[in-house]
Amino acid sequence: MLVLLPPSEGKAAAEAGAPLVLEELSLPGLTAGRRAVFEALVGLCAGEQETAREVLGLSTGLSGEVGKNAGLRTAGALPAGEVYTGVLFDALGLAKLDEAAYALAERSLLVFSGLWGAVRIGDRIPPYRCSMGVKLPPLGALGAYWRREMAEVLPEVAGRGLVLDLRSAAYAAAWKPAGETAARTATVRVLQEREVDGQLKRSVVSHFNKATKGRLVRDLLNAGIEPGSPGELVDALTGLGYRVEVSAEGSARKAWQLDVVVTEIH
Repeated sequence: MLVLLPPSEGKAAAEAGAPLVLEELSLPGLTAGRRAVFEALVGLCAGEQETAREVLGLSTGLSGEVGKNAGLRTAGALPAGEVYTGVLFDALGLAKLDEAAYALAERSLLVFSGLWGAVRIGDRIPPYRCSMGVKLPPLGALGAYWRREMAEVLPEVAGRGLVLDLRSAAYAAAWKPAGETAARTATVRVLQEREVDGQLKRSVVSHFNKATKGRLVRDLLNAGIEPGSPGELVDALTGLGYRVEVSAEGSARKAWQLDVVVTEIH
């Protein structure tokens, strides 16, 4: 099982300690690509602050993030699972997993990133600010950049088991499973069902979509379940108490689409 996650905009604060060593990150086939993005980002942020802020799409209140990016070479690095915060990661609760569940998380979870391409939760990285939607001089749009870099690396990482794709659209653009990998990939949409004027209606949830996805991954990890296919995933989540419906079956051209239906959002 490979679970693809988006990063979080929020990051843990940098701490004193050993800095990043690019060559020690997982997926070594991405090292050259990571180095190019890293150097471009640090160079941009070491220059004119206003230009860097505009390129990164930061508000004036987040101008301090530019200086943090400029200092990435010497910033203390932490495991990625500790760097990423926010709704999905709070619900996932990596720090609360037992040893067996955390070991499964280490080998199953892959967090996509505008700066690193993709990292595993044990990879040591410094906090940074660079979304996949950035057009970073001179590399251009990072979604397209990483799509080229990941074309050969990710299919090998995906192996022959289930790919559970929980990424947002911007990060999904960096790699799209194709062929037989697409046929064993499942995406998840969270729908809230509630009664309106005497009728049951469904709507897509946004903020709580992340929390639900974090919880379902946490529950799979805690149960030690590694589904091998989208069908096995449906059975596993149903057994864990989720209401899951298949809205579209996968093929060599598209992933399976699963709907997780909730009545309460929290």
